[in-house]
Amino acid sequence: MAILEDISLAVQAGKKADVVSLVNQAISDGTTPEAILNEGLIPAMDIVGDKFSKNEIFVPEMLVAARAMSAGTEILKPLLVQAGSEPLGKACIGTVKGDLHDIGKNLVRMMMEGKGIEIHDLGVDVTPEAFVDFIKQNDDLQLVCISALLTTTMPAMEETVKAIEAAGLRDKVKVMVGGAPITQEFADQIGADAYTRDAGSAASKAAELITA
Repeated sequence: MAILEDISLAVQAGKKADVVSLVNQAISDGTTPEAILNEGLIPAMDIVGDKFSKNEIFVPEMLVAARAMSAGTEILKPLLVQAGSEPLGKACIGTVKGDLHDIGKNLVRMMMEGKGIEIHDLGVDVTPEAFVDFIKQNDDLQLVCISALLTTTMPAMEETVKAIEAAGLRDKVKVMVGGAPITQEFADQIGADAYTRDAGSAASKAAELITA
């Protein structure tokens, strides 16, 4: 369908106003919210994520594309709920205690939303206890995403994983880590289930972990 291709191209170009206009037009034309999401918005972000992973585009281009996609999904959310569409799964994300960086976290959140994952943003400077409390309050939570952008806050990531274990919740959720100083070796060392180096691969890995 041509309008779905137009939506995809508008997202890739980061044209937020065009995405809003095209999504509304598609709904008026009778295109289902599921088709708009699964055949327009998600494939667009898959392309953007792939280009980002290959260094063909960079953070600014990815952010504007993700914001354009988010504007489209905001229109669709109430319609998908009304239609009884189930999200792919449920996750939470936060930057660890002592770390106030949020650009990477926000980008990962938007990319995961683009995969159809319901993701709750706990913000920045999130204590291990706050992660634990959120898991306790949300029985259907499947994935915890922890971000750290400073080498000095990396230990807080390990503290968070240990706090989840100590609370007896480690078998209930998968733990995914990421951020500029994080490596696969560090992820293995602290007992995380997954590490990815960028937002595009984070979204793909999250979808894989949730549906496994």
